[in-house]
Amino acid sequence: MSETDLTAGVSAEAKSAATEFLSTFTDFKTTMTKQISEMGQRVDALDRKSADTRRPALAATADAEVPHTKAMASYIRKGEEDALRSLDVETKGLNTGVAAEGGYLVDPQTSESIESVLRSGASLRALANVVQVEAGSYDVLVAHNDLGFGWNDETTPTGDTQAPIVDRVSIPLYELSASPTASQRILDDSAFDIEAWLGERIGERFLRAESDAFVNGDGVNKPTGFLTKSQVANGSWSWGNIGYVATGSAGDFDPNNPADALVDLVYALNAEYRAGAAFIMNSQTAAEVRKMKDNQGRFLWMDGLQAAQPPLLIGYPVLIVESMPTIESGAHAIAFGNFRKGYTVAERPDLRILRDPYSAKPNVMFYATKRVGGDVSDYAAIKTLRFAVS
Repeated sequence: MSETDLTAGVSAEAKSAATEFLSTFTDFKTTMTKQISEMGQRVDALDRKSADTRRPALAATADAEVPHTKAMASYIRKGEEDALRSLDVETKGLNTGVAAEGGYLVDPQTSESIESVLRSGASLRALANVVQVEAGSYDVLVAHNDLGFGWNDETTPTGDTQAPIVDRVSIPLYELSASPTASQRILDDSAFDIEAWLGERIGERFLRAESDAFVNGDGVNKPTGFLTKSQVANGSWSWGNIGYVATGSAGDFDPNNPADALVDLVYALNAEYRAGAAFIMNSQTAAEVRKMKDNQGRFLWMDGLQAAQPPLLIGYPVLIVESMPTIESGAHAIAFGNFRKGYTVAERPDLRILRDPYSAKPNVMFYATKRVGGDVSDYAAIKTLRFAVS
């Protein structure tokens, strides 16, 4: 059958439409082919630019962090100091990679991992006011009385009102150190994440030391703990002391109404502080408090609804700090307060590390140091529960 026979029954309109469609499709194909070719040329150009090793890194922190991280890893694994000595990292609180005799500043990545451990751990740091300073001490100015005031009409001259009493609380910084040890064989293993290991070990040891000092520190070459301050009955409280509420029973809660002491403790704190207040106690005390129920048999202790949320006691968060005293006669085993206002932690942002391959041969010892201090900054913001008759 010839082409003439096939198109014999096709109308002129159909032939025209088919011809127009084929022409349009051809133009579309030509346009798309051209655009795809242009896109390919642009991608090739971008690849060539990205492959140029002379281009600077796009990340703002890459120049500061990557060389320092590599140099620190080389120092930790092999004791090579040349790369660290040639560094000059200009960042806040970290203006040089070299200390003449005190070791080397750790790289920002390891420093951040240590700070993460300290922030997430069971320490008063989680509730306190934490400030970073560049000096050897930090001063807090606290006004511990109300401003005077008066009522006046439009014509009567105003008189003088009472001025606030301002105290200066000076918080000196002390050196905190830790000495984790690793075998040289482990350090030689390239698959071993030395930065993560070092950060975790140092962070854990710093956390335990800080946690105890912020609670029980005597202020001698360490922070001053809030429990070492003078403790007085809340009814006779004055500035410079920590007020306490007694349970009414020596070494225990009151046998008839054990929860009443917790309620009294909460309301011993002024309303201006209660909005951000929290309980602090150790695990053994928490086990006793967790059993308490109200008159309807409901537990006073409520677990957090999410994993990251702290438990609640009478509607206030609870932080478990193992450095708190255990329940015994005369012990201040529970504290309640607004610690962000009541306690200040001051620290320098830099962390130094010294590699010692000689003192613990065949192992390598790392001597890490940082400077930190802490003290009560507002005596009205913290109250304690004393397990005593009065």
